Amino acid sequence: MVNGQKVVVVLPAYNAALTLEKTYKEIDRTIVDEVILVDDASKDDTIKVARAIGIAHIISHEKNKGYGGNQKSCYRKALEVGGDIIVMLHPDYQYTPALIGPMAYLIANKVYPVVLGSRILGKGALKGGMPLYKYFFNRFLTAAQNLLMWQKLSEYHTGYRAYHKEVLLAIPFEQNSDDFIFDNELLAQIFYKGFEIAEITCPTKYFDEASSINFSRSLQYGAGVLRVSFQYFLQKTGIVKSRIFKGLQ
Repeated sequence: MVNGQKVVVVLPAYNAALTLEKTYKEIDRTIVDEVILVDDASKDDTIKVARAIGIAHIISHEKNKGYGGNQKSCYRKALEVGGDIIVMLHPDYQYTPALIGPMAYLIANKVYPVVLGSRILGKGALKGGMPLYKYFFNRFLTAAQNLLMWQKLSEYHTGYRAYHKEVLLAIPFEQNSDDFIFDNELLAQIFYKGFEIAEITCPTKYFDEASSINFSRSLQYGAGVLRVSFQYFLQKTGIVKSRIFKGLQ
C-alpha cells in the first residue's frame, strides 16, 4: 500500500511468455498489493509462465478481444479486488517496472489522479531504439491531439499508465473500442471529465520480443487517433455529440 491506498498492477498480455517473468520480478511487492494478468488468447505459454511465477489473479480470454477489450477486463478485475491505485504495465518489458512507485505516490499524495510514463520526455524513445518512423508518427499525432484537445501532453501513446479508482469509476470506459484506440478514447474522456494528467520520464526498450504493431496497423491507429481528437473538439465546441462522451459532464 501507499498512504493506506491499495496498489494494483494490471498486465494486459498477449504472447508475453518470453518477457513476463522478467517484468514480474521487477515489480516492487513492498508497494504493490495485487498483480492481475489478463491473457488475450495468447498462442504461446503466457498462462503457463504466469502460473509458474505465482501471479495470483489470472484471467484468460478464450477468444482474442483486442487491446482495449483486454484492458476492460484488467480494470474490472482491479476494481473488483478493491484497488485504489491501478497501474497498467505491459508485460513485454518495454517499460521499466521501477516507475510504479513514483507513479503511485503522485496519485496517493493527491498531486494528480492520472499519471503517464512518457517515452518522449527526455530522450528515452530514440535512445531505447524506437524506430524513426514511429517516433515522427508519435510526434505528429501528439501535436495534432494537443491542438484539437487544448492540452499539452508530451505523448498520448504510452502503454504505461496509472489511475486513481475514482477516475475509472467516473469514466464509461466499457463503451470504448476494443482495439488499440481504446487508450486515446480513455484519455479524451478523462480530459473531458476535467481530471488532470501528469507525466514522468520513462526509459523504454525496443527489441524483438517487445510487442509492437506493424506499419499498416499504425496507419489505422493514427486515423483512429485523429478521429477521437476531432470528436473531442466537436464535443467541446457543441457542434456534434459523440457516444464516447455520453454521460460525462
